[in-house]
This record gives sequence, C-alpha cells and structure tokens, in this order.
Amino acid sequence: MVILGKTMGIKKPFTEVIRANIGDAQAMGQQPITFLRQVMALCTYPNLLDSPSFPEDAKKRARRILQACGGNSLGSYSASQGVNCIREDVAAYITRRDGGVPADPDNIYLTTGASDGISTILKILVSGGGKSRTGVLIPIPQYPLYSAVISELDAVQVNYYLDEENCWALNVNELRRAVREAKEHCDPKVLCIINPGNPTGQVQSRKCIEDVIHFAWEEKLFLLADEVYQDNVYSPGCRFHSFKKVLHEMGPEYSSNVELASFHSTSKGYMGECGYRGGYMEVINLHPEIKGQLVKLLSVRLCPPVSGQAAMDIVVNPPVPGEESFEQFRREKESVLGDLAKKAKLTEDLFNQVPGVRCNPLQGAMYAFPRIFLPARAVEAAQAHTMAPDMFYCMKLLEETGICVVPGSGFGQREGTYHFRMTILPPVEKLRTVLQKVKEFHIKFLEKYA
Repeated sequence: MVILGKTMGIKKPFTEVIRANIGDAQAMGQQPITFLRQVMALCTYPNLLDSPSFPEDAKKRARRILQACGGNSLGSYSASQGVNCIREDVAAYITRRDGGVPADPDNIYLTTGASDGISTILKILVSGGGKSRTGVLIPIPQYPLYSAVISELDAVQVNYYLDEENCWALNVNELRRAVREAKEHCDPKVLCIINPGNPTGQVQSRKCIEDVIHFAWEEKLFLLADEVYQDNVYSPGCRFHSFKKVLHEMGPEYSSNVELASFHSTSKGYMGECGYRGGYMEVINLHPEIKGQLVKLLSVRLCPPVSGQAAMDIVVNPPVPGEESFEQFRREKESVLGDLAKKAKLTEDLFNQVPGVRCNPLQGAMYAFPRIFLPARAVEAAQAHTMAPDMFYCMKLLEETGICVVPGSGFGQREGTYHFRMTILPPVEKLRTVLQKVKEFHIKFLEKYA
C-alpha cells in the first residue's frame, strides 16, 4: 500500500495509530455499563438466572424480555416491528422523556441501529422521476449515511448549510433558499435534522426546533429527526428538546398534521454499544396505507437482531431509585457523561490555541469539527496529488503522527473552507496527547507550506 508516494513498511515516527476517526466508544477504551451487560448475559445464557452473582433487578429485566421471545430465546425471530414488550418500554421511555407526551407502541419500530430506520423510512418516501423526483434536504456538514442512501435510492440531495459563524446554527431562511432552488429540478418532500449534530456538535434551541416544525408544516415536508446523541449534551445553557415533544406542545394544528420520524440508538449516549446494532424509530402522523406499506417493507428483512432489541430495552428501561443496581448504574452513567463534557471543553480550548485553527463550542455529540486555514501552497500541493486539500492534510497528519481523522470534504462544507472531524472519545490523557500532537503537526505544516 502506498500513502502519498511512501510505501508502507517504512519506520514511522509514531508507535501506534490512534483511530480518532469514528465514534466507537468502546473501541476507544470506554467501559460497558455493568447493568446492561449483566442483563444481556442473562438473556443470552439463561442458565445464569440461577446464579447468585447477578442482581435481582437484572434478572427481572432478563426474564421479561425472554418471556416475550419465541421459545423464551433470543435466538428466535421476533415480529417484524420488534418484540412487543420492548416496543412498550420504548413508548414508556419516550413518554417519560417528553414530560408525559403520550407515545403509542404501535408507532414504534425497532431497528438495526438508527441507520436501518433512516434508510427504511427514506425508501418509503422516495418516488418519481425527472422533475418529480423526491428531494431530501440534508444539513451540510452531514453524516454521510444520508448522502449515501439518497444516492442509492436515486433521490435528489438538497443541501442546506449550517451557519458556522453562529455555532453551526440552523437558519430557517437557509431552508427556504434550499427549497426554493430545489423546486426548479425536483420535488422536495423530506427534511432531515441531526440534533445534537454530527459532525458539528451543536444542540438546537427550542425556538429553532419550533421554527423548523413551522417550516415543515408550511411546505408539507416529512421531518426526519436523528436524535441518537440526545444524552450527549455538555454546554451550560444547552438542553436537548425532542422534536416529538415540541411538535406536541405547538398544538393540534401541527401535532396532528406534521409527519415525523425520530430515531435513537444503543450506539451513542453513555452506552456506546455500537456492536449490538440496537435502535428504534417512532413514526407519527403516517397515513394508514403508507404505514401498511412500511410494515410490509420491514417484514422483508424478517426482524432486527433480537439481541440488539434487548440492548435497546435496557437503555429505555434502566434501573430506577430503590432497585439494587441503581446506584452503580447512576455512577457509571454520570462518569461517562461527565468525562465527555470535560473532553469537549478541553478539545475546544486546545484547538482554539492553535494558529490557523478555529473550533466552535462542542455543545453535544462526541466530535470536534474544527476549521483549518490552509496556505495556498498546501492547496496547490493537494491538487498535484489530485486530492481535496483537507484530505491531503489528514493524510499528512496520519503519516507523521499516526492520528487518523476524517477530512471535512467527507461530510460536505462551504466552498473554500476546510475542516476535519475528530472524535473526543479517547481517555482524557490520551486525548490531551492527541491534541498536542495535532497542534505541533499543524504549526509545522503551516511553516512548510507558508
């Protein structure tokens, strides 16, 4: 393999590759939540239900899940929409989260991670050809799942740009511009929102969410709310507001008419259980005939992994005060989220000390998306290698430091701006080392190409 003309096998000036390119918490050293793993162990090997090594509340959760499975086994198929009692638990969780706003288990679909739900709902919504092809509005920068699924379904990607100068805020006037221009060549039908943002880490205000819902109502757009980072909010003054709750509180004119699918997952938050591929989507105000087609489409893949469904159940039905496992669960959850909040602030502060780097506050999620100001000679060198300038920068960073990050061009960015995405998941001291190495590399890079 050759990287920028250098053959692999040559001794590099680093001892390990640090994969700061992906939000895989446990791969970066985060420890699993004990209670979740206890219930999963019991569900997977029910003989352990007789063991005194497991707390009673974990056994109670495991028995409930197993009793709802065919043959009392995770190894059986479930209903296409998911195990009934798990959907009930998800609905109860949403109702608690949203301060009593009701959720119907019949509107809950368990999925193979959030990604499966997003691609499934887009399949249902995309149609037409020529100027009547479905347009899907996505934020730029975006999580590349969206552009990939839009391309696969032969829909039209409609970009709306987040405002970097205003902490990656979403401006409804920008949505209006995007829809107006899109109507000339497609039929905009779907609006995707990622909140908290990936890769940008912003947390939307309630006012912003109200404005977006009003805009969707005006334009008759189907809203997709990707809320997998809902537990990952760090900045003082920021708070997660679900689209479902705000929609309900805006009154029946909106709550009975705006179609909304919202998504959650076991992979992020404090859980970091990416490998279980657990997730759900709640879909409201879907026309009954379309709902029938959605269930039919889901039945083609039989069911999501039942182990992932069980993991999702533990996320939405964790220990409560008075239960044996509650104190340990609370400590572990607070420790993970407290560490992430420290790392978010550390990353923002250190990046902003580097000349030629500017980083917005990391309000939520688990990534930094700093802007890098590249000299003209670096841009020319990248062009000579037929590379995007930020890809050239990231490859040089990997070669010289062993730090792997993702160029901003992989997520989309305004023309003439350059960024990279880096996860904040490494342990604090390792993250500090990574940031110091990036700083040293960046200063040398600027000197070389000045």
